[in-house]
Amino acid sequence: MADVKVLAVQPITESDAQIKAAIDEAHLPSLIAALVHVTGDAGLVQGEIKPVYDFFGDGQGGLTPEQIASTKARALAALKTYRDAGSKLPQQPSRDTVRKMMNFVAGADIPERYVPFLEEELALDGVDPKAVHGLDEIPQSRKKDFRVLVIGAGMSGLLAAIRLKQAGIAYTVVDKNKDVGGTWMVNTYPGCRVDNPNHLYSYSFEPNHDWPYHFSTQPLLWEYFRKVADKYGLRQNIRFQTEVIESEYDELHALWKTRVHTADGKEETLVSNAVITAVGQLSRPRLPDIKGIETFKGKTFHSATWDHSIDLKGKRVASIGTGASAFQFVPEIAPEVKQLYVFQRTAPWLGPTPNYHDTVGDGIKWLLKHVPFYAKWYRFWLFWMLTDGIYEFVKADPKWDKRKDSVGEQNDMLRQMLTDYTVGQLEGRPELQAAATPDYPPGGKRSVRDNGVWLGALKRPNVETVTDPIVEITPTGLKTKSGRAIDVDVIIYGTGFTASQFLEPMKFKGKGGVDLHQQWDGDARAYLGVTVPNFPNLFMMYGPNTNIVVNGSIIFFSECEVRYIQGLLELLLKSGGGAIEVKKSVHDAFNVKVDASNAQMAWGSPNVTSWYKNKKGRVSQNWPWPLVDYWTATRAPNPAEFEVRAPAGAKVAAQ
Repeated sequence: MADVKVLAVQPITESDAQIKAAIDEAHLPSLIAALVHVTGDAGLVQGEIKPVYDFFGDGQGGLTPEQIASTKARALAALKTYRDAGSKLPQQPSRDTVRKMMNFVAGADIPERYVPFLEEELALDGVDPKAVHGLDEIPQSRKKDFRVLVIGAGMSGLLAAIRLKQAGIAYTVVDKNKDVGGTWMVNTYPGCRVDNPNHLYSYSFEPNHDWPYHFSTQPLLWEYFRKVADKYGLRQNIRFQTEVIESEYDELHALWKTRVHTADGKEETLVSNAVITAVGQLSRPRLPDIKGIETFKGKTFHSATWDHSIDLKGKRVASIGTGASAFQFVPEIAPEVKQLYVFQRTAPWLGPTPNYHDTVGDGIKWLLKHVPFYAKWYRFWLFWMLTDGIYEFVKADPKWDKRKDSVGEQNDMLRQMLTDYTVGQLEGRPELQAAATPDYPPGGKRSVRDNGVWLGALKRPNVETVTDPIVEITPTGLKTKSGRAIDVDVIIYGTGFTASQFLEPMKFKGKGGVDLHQQWDGDARAYLGVTVPNFPNLFMMYGPNTNIVVNGSIIFFSECEVRYIQGLLELLLKSGGGAIEVKKSVHDAFNVKVDASNAQMAWGSPNVTSWYKNKKGRVSQNWPWPLVDYWTATRAPNPAEFEVRAPAGAKVAAQ
């Protein structure tokens, strides 16, 4: 790697004391790896100091106080020398040395099959790791009449637009909202924030060294995606407040004709060669099926459509649901309401995350901006920690029969550890301990990151956790199964989304007029979550079985999906064909494997009900394998798995 491209960092001009203060905030394994680049000394990662992988540890790889002190002293000396020499780098480490550095930061010997996958994510050469260049090689004369319609201007839709623009493919993005950002524009409830570390939850080619929080809030995330849209000049190709009604495939001409409601209230038909749906799985709020829900005379709203005009101060409030959204907004509103009733059907598993609400220190920001390759190694460490994370701990052992709230020995170890964490915060509150401890296996439902704020809110004197099931909503409040009547002024529905109803309420008609939702029959399936038989040139992002539970960032999945879709477009354009369609046999065989593997995970346990499963009981959301398997499967499409056909004629009309 001697010809590695040096990433843009600011030269070091700060004093010794300022450098020392920044080092005190460093993630030391990442800093040590960066020092190899700065000093040229590969021995830094081959000496006595050896971090160990510890998912629930202190983040420093188990280094002793003495090792920490010596590492900080060595880092200070190295960065002073680098500064005084004019911030110039020596020859960069070889690939073999980088391999040793990867093991060092990971705190484990990385299996060989992960190495190319992690090298790409690390991207030490500064090249956009998932950019596809095959489409660049296709003559513009062949691309000039080809157009793609992208549905959705959230994280995935913007990513698709960026890649299409880079490839020289004409595109139009439509979104029912008034701006970009998707879920990060729409969800404005108090406390809304991401549950992936923000230095990982960002496009791989657009890092942000100025994140103010380790887990940033909704306004900051919305701002990030707005800035990305502006930087890449996407807005001129986005039509806001434009909602898709129906998209129909013209088999004769291999074109999609999509009817939309426009911003001025009219209908229009958009014609494209391909359609990419980027609408997410968690975009349509779901209200619970409770008798009398329409009779309540007070104020009501869903957390995803938070009504900020309603002043909750001094009010009696019912919060229905204890999922990820409620977990965030309940602690925010609890101090200001008169009384808060938290209606819980099942308790969430709490994942210890001490820095969940913490700000990013100035020292960390300085290191990211000034120490060459520190940002790369820090992101690498975050990525590796979540690549498999606790994946093995949520796999089921078919022979396990000791408990119903765990699915194997490792899963039971995780259950006990998380139970101790929860119960330990509720000493002296046995009734709350019982209510807050889940009765299903860890990984069975979505877990939440916790730093004590959630249970702290439940312990407040004006907060009551109600586990007695709701049987009816009345004009004045709620009635429970035991007959208790609870009067409230406001009801907040933190009841999730219609996740299993993929692409609804939009309609899609494929070859021969087949309706996509009728073909699915309530059980959405796709090949690699992207493509479906009978629907040529229709590609999905965050489609069936591409959700992740305990490993990775959804942005990683989206980047893999876009690369795969670009590969399909490349096959299509290079062949001169008009339509590309996955073979049914390939699609069906893949889904058999998905179902079998999901059945071996905690979320596939027959004793668990969650939004991961559709009405037929099938896990239609989750990817059941490690991230490396999705990366491998989507690096490039296999032409043998697809049929490419030429249309009868008719070029697409310009939009």
